[in-house]
Amino acid sequence: MTEMQSRPIEVTVENMEKYEKSDTYYFIKRCIDLILSFIGIIVFSPIMLIVTAAIKLDSKGSVIFSQMRVGKNGKLFKMYKFRSMVDDAEELLDNLRSKNEMTGPMFKIKEDPRITRVGKFIRRTSIDELPQLFNVIKGDMSLVGPRPNLPHEVAKFTECQKAKLLVKPGLTCYWQVMGRSNIDFEHWMKLDIKYIEDRNTLLDLKLIFKTFWVFFGDDGAA
Repeated sequence: MTEMQSRPIEVTVENMEKYEKSDTYYFIKRCIDLILSFIGIIVFSPIMLIVTAAIKLDSKGSVIFSQMRVGKNGKLFKMYKFRSMVDDAEELLDNLRSKNEMTGPMFKIKEDPRITRVGKFIRRTSIDELPQLFNVIKGDMSLVGPRPNLPHEVAKFTECQKAKLLVKPGLTCYWQVMGRSNIDFEHWMKLDIKYIEDRNTLLDLKLIFKTFWVFFGDDGAA
């Protein structure tokens, strides 16, 4: 990774104090992250082994897909996923941009031809997100927090939207339990800011619990 790629994105947000929480909250949140992530890795390890084999048999390329995302305070980090697309998906993107169905700077289409057979299943069930439990253990992410965006998406954020960079990104948040792909970009950003303002330990636990109910839904993931 070059110096430019590893340099944090500058985050300037007005009235930052209204988003601050107590040290006790951050300590409890980190304990929950570590305990539940280790449990999750153990519980889901058979599924992850099966998915690893299925990806290998289904298409060529690495099992794990890593991509630079923007984390807390604009710090860039590698986010991990099970690979759900063909190996040259990034190269094929330019030819598909005109078909984008998502508002704002994000790209998403329902029938993306780059997604593999196994990829369709692991995306629909959100199993492709399981490797991010290791991101949580590393401290790049939290179990609950706004989904991390790509650098070029963050570059188009409004000043208000940049507030989501004041916290660690997460595996789940309001967006995941309220419709995911059925929510447009502007509404998604508003939900993320709402979480940052509302967050507390009880809310985090409620969102984790709700995520289990929608984990095997069919709305897709980011």
